[in-house]
Parts: sequence; C-alpha cells; structure tokens
Amino acid sequence: MPGHRVGNSKPRVIVIGAGIGGLTAGALLAHRGYSVLILDQALVPGGCASTFKRKGFTFDVGATQVAGLEPGGIHHRIFKELEIDLPQATPCDPACAVYLPGEETPINVWRDPDKWKEERQRQFPGSEPFWLLMAALFKASWEFQGRDPVLPPRNVWDFLQLTKAVRPSTFITLPYTLFTVGDALRFYKLGNDRRLKTFLDLQLKLYSQVDADNTALLYAATALSVSQLPQGLYHLQGSMQVLSDRLVEALEKKGGKLLMRHTVEHIKVEKGKVSAVVIRNQKTGEVWTEPADDVVANVTVQNLVQLLGNKAPNGYKRRVEKIPTASGAFVMYLGVDESAIPLGCPPHLQFLYDAKGSIGENNSLFVSVSHSGDGRAPEGKATIIASSFVDTKQWWLTEDYEALKQQYTQDAISHLEKFFYLKPETIVHVEAATPRSFARYTARDQGIVGGIGQRISTFGPFGFANRTPINNLWLVGDSTHPGEGTAGVSYSALTAVKQIEAQKVTRY
Repeated sequence: MPGHRVGNSKPRVIVIGAGIGGLTAGALLAHRGYSVLILDQALVPGGCASTFKRKGFTFDVGATQVAGLEPGGIHHRIFKELEIDLPQATPCDPACAVYLPGEETPINVWRDPDKWKEERQRQFPGSEPFWLLMAALFKASWEFQGRDPVLPPRNVWDFLQLTKAVRPSTFITLPYTLFTVGDALRFYKLGNDRRLKTFLDLQLKLYSQVDADNTALLYAATALSVSQLPQGLYHLQGSMQVLSDRLVEALEKKGGKLLMRHTVEHIKVEKGKVSAVVIRNQKTGEVWTEPADDVVANVTVQNLVQLLGNKAPNGYKRRVEKIPTASGAFVMYLGVDESAIPLGCPPHLQFLYDAKGSIGENNSLFVSVSHSGDGRAPEGKATIIASSFVDTKQWWLTEDYEALKQQYTQDAISHLEKFFYLKPETIVHVEAATPRSFARYTARDQGIVGGIGQRISTFGPFGFANRTPINNLWLVGDSTHPGEGTAGVSYSALTAVKQIEAQKVTRY
C-alpha cells in the first residue's frame, strides 16, 4: 500500500522527467536515503539541456550556458552535497554581445562589474539611476534566494522557511513587488529611450519569456545582473550533456534508477493523495502501474494537468488554462568550417534585425558559438546554434510544415551571413528544430520552451508552487520559482526535496 513503510524500507519516489530539475531532485533524494526511479520518454537525459551528435559535431539542444557554478552558487552547492565534481567550464565574457539594427558595434554585457558599468553608461547615457536600482534589488534578492525561501508558500512549514529567509535588507524589495521593468523605466523618465528599451526587451525575452513592459522588476534584477562577478555565466567543456551525466552518476551511485524511453501516461490519485504512476515501455509496449509514496513531476504545469486527467483539481486546472500562451522556439544547428567564424567572436551573441524576413516573434536571433577545443566540433570546425522565439500555433496549424521550416532556415542563414562567412564551402551540416521537434523529443506541451513567463501574476510569490494541491505530488522545473535555466530548475528541485524531507518524519 503506497505510503505504508515496512521496517526500514526506503520511501519510494518516482520522478517524471529527466531534465536538469528531475535529475537534480532524484540525485538529491537518492543521496538522502530514498528509493528513486526517474522515468523519461526521450533517448538521452537532460531535456532541453541535452545534446545530439551529427557528423562529428555535438549540438546543445536548447540551453547553451550555465549559471551557478561559482562558490556558493546553486550547482556548486548541489554538486558538493552529492560529492561529485563540477564540470569544467569557461566564464562567458562578455556574457552576450548584442547587435541592434543598423549597428556594427555591439553592446557587450561584460563579466567585470566596472567594465559593464562603463559600457552601459556609454551605450545608454542618463540610465545609471535605473541600473543602480537594479543592482540594489539584485543584491537583496540574491541574498534572500541564497537562504532557500519557499515561494510561493502553501502551508505552515513553507511559510516558516520563507520568514527565516527574510532579513531587514530584504525589505528594500517589497515596494517593488508589483513593479514591472517598464514601470521602473517610466519612473526614471527613461520610458521614451527606445534604444535602451529595445536592449532590455531582447535580453529579458531570453530569461523571462516576455518584454520589459511585462517582466516583473524583481525577477529582471536577477536576470540582468547574474552575468557579472562574483556570479557569472559559463560555457561547459564538452557540452551541456556533462551536467546531466554528472547528476546521473550521482543518482546511480546511491542506488537510484533512470529508465529512458519510458513514458508516464497517467498519475494516479486516491483520496486526494498521489498513489502511483502508469508507465509505458516504448520499446516493448508493456504498460504497468508503479506505486509511489511521492511523485516529483519535472514537466510543464500544462503537462501536469494532462497527466492528472480527471483528478486535476478544477481550480488548478482553470488557473493553468488562463496562463498566456508560452513561446516555442525555432533553433538552427550549423556545423561549419572554422573559417566561417570571425576572429575574436564572443561565445554568445544576440541580433535584432529590421522587419525584412521572418525568423520569429521579435525578429531576433540568439546565437551560441563553440570555440576551439571545447569538445563540440572536430579540429578546424565549429558549431553555430541560432534560436528565435516563435508562436507555437503556426507550427501545428500550417498545411506545409516542411516548407515553413525551410523558409525559417533560409531566413536565419541569410541574416547570419551578415556576421558569419556562411557559404556552401564553409557549411558542413544544417539542421533545424521547431516546436514540433521539442514536443516530440522533450514531450513539453505544444513544444513550449522556457517556462510560463515572469509576469507579475506568475513570478515568485504569485507563481505555481512546488507543492501541488494533490498530497505528495510535487512540481519542479521552469513552471515554478525561480523560473527557467539550469540554475533556476535546480533551485526548484532543491526546494521540493526539502519539502519532501520535512514531511518524512510525520509520514513514516
């Protein structure tokens, strides 16, 4: 009987999804003495932070950079507990080089705080009061997050963890809880600074899914500041897959199991409490029910409602249905000769183009470029990964999917040709992914990427909790606080693990 412990047998936890959030939760729970089974329908673990290989090239599927590797950072803390080595990584400096339309000199987001201050003062004269506010909010928010608050709280224990994380310095953030970045710009009389607004729109879309007018100010303070020392963004040696591989190693070292090509078709609930999951082996077609004391769902909140079926609480279901439609992504993977890459090319670039051509919602491309010796390309070669946010609907409703995909690919190449030397003789491999691709390989609803958007109504205290309305069912990943990215989903996983641990004594 689920929930009933016999002797010293271990509590049984099933984790749905082997993305970074699910792997982190599973590895931590196994390390803390739980019996853990992780299930994923894909071929390889990692979710949107996994990789694939073509013609000697290794391509990062979605995520291409990592935060939280510095001492005290979330990955550093988790890997230390798991007693595994952090992957080798190179700091991204600049974290991003942003090219606005018609401009040949980029806005460089430098890692060094003083260098970044000089850059932004030169690029955006008169904006320093805004940036000083962001720095102050980031400092308070970062210290607060480092004390592991539970957001949003859903019971007394959650609320106690939240209050323990509060310090007098935290109160500086309270007046800004309902502010957007757009509100702050208008407050400092910068609302008509189109160049600054365009830059912020581009950067925030990468992290919050929405533009400056809609992004919660407190979330933006972290997103726009985390790339500077003593934090920073990193480029992993080998590929993003290294992160997943280390977590799988930690999981299996403590007796946890990972089954790929296994789809969870349904979460079973009895008397308001999770009891089991229904699993299908994709290779054999076998279907069986696996009992569990806890289920950790590393899925989108939309997928969670689908897995619960008629057991999804009506209020929860209605709330999910009201979420504004999340974005998908068009991603182009290029394997090229090294001669296609300009000398001194930064690892990450962002381009905004004029209205000519169509490559996504805001006609921009975020580009990640491998560098010599980083394990992503054969000697003398390199990878270029270019992505753009897109409306998922057009990819599911189109009558000629392949033609649309080819159009986007050609438009992306034609735009990139303005910076890279892309000719038939320098291009070795071209491949593209769309929302349909992400839906197929990651099982994310409609192929959406990057979470539910960090609007006021969905960020932090107003977002979806790890603790769901179903007892012993936990949600982790980019639908929860603090949002997308490997660091964000790892925080989410750590929160859920602590909540499960807190209930263990009373339950068993």
